[in-house]
Amino acid sequence: MRQLAGFGASRTPRCVLPGAREVAYWLMKSEPDDCSIDDALAAPNATVPWTGVRNYQARNFMRDRMKAGDGVLFYHSSCEEPGIVGLAEVASDAYVDATQFQKKSEYYDPASKREDPRWVHVDVRARKKTRVIGLPELRSHPELAEMVVLRRGNRLSITPVTPAEWRFITERLLKE
Repeated sequence: MRQLAGFGASRTPRCVLPGAREVAYWLMKSEPDDCSIDDALAAPNATVPWTGVRNYQARNFMRDRMKAGDGVLFYHSSCEEPGIVGLAEVASDAYVDATQFQKKSEYYDPASKREDPRWVHVDVRARKKTRVIGLPELRSHPELAEMVVLRRGNRLSITPVTPAEWRFITERLLKE
């Protein structure tokens, strides 16, 4: 498995084989009442299915760009203190989100068909709980000024994080 910065990776440059893909990084939001970092850490293998995403852009990130081993900033939203609360990794490539077919699920989508499913999800493996890094702290660092989560009007539950942003957060903010 690819070694992630922030998970004991060395600071020496990695050799990337021809055709190999560099690790990508993501910020993934979850309401702690649905799935908190503590819930994820307590799950079998510290792994939870990231179901219920019903935004096409976030779905496309999972379907087209996320791969097992990618780094994740686990973010609590819609709570008293929203912010990054843990580090995780994508534990699977995207696969069909069965909740879209379950009539009793809050994520049921009557327009989605089993032969042509509309929604996918990935599994996420929690690695560790961190101190909360809230939006005001993220905004206070010029190095993070272009972070998608900080853009006005952004409400996506999944956003890409650049390698530089990942390193700044994991190697500087979480080391303080």
